Amino acid sequence: MEKTLQILVAEDGADVEDIAELTGYLREELLRLDVDDVTSVPGEEPPPGARVVEVAAIGALLVTLGSTVTGLRQVLDAIREWRGRCRESRPSLHLSLDDDVLEISEATDEQVARAFDMFLQRHSTAGAQP
Repeated sequence: MEKTLQILVAEDGADVEDIAELTGYLREELLRLDVDDVTSVPGEEPPPGARVVEVAAIGALLVTLGSTVTGLRQVLDAIREWRGRCRESRPSLHLSLDDDVLEISEATDEQVARAFDMFLQRHSTAGAQP
């Protein structure tokens, strides 16, 4: 069964062009992975339920994953590496998959890695066959 991961990228004080550029770089990296599709979602308003506040713009991507946990692992690793390269600006991230939401804003690289590992583990065990 295919799953879709929604990624919201936000940055305090950024303008629409900056967010579009950041989101575009991330999309290019994700397209190199073993995923079915990565779609940019137009718009500047956060979706209902998102707790991203005081931002100038939000970039959104929908990543259509295959049915394996490997695809999700690759995507999370790529997002973590991409965010690590954003040294001057650490964008906030809002990831949602099924009913599970992970929000990252002011976090160290170690905290992000731990949060991503827990997110991956929740989805690994949910799809495991007995």
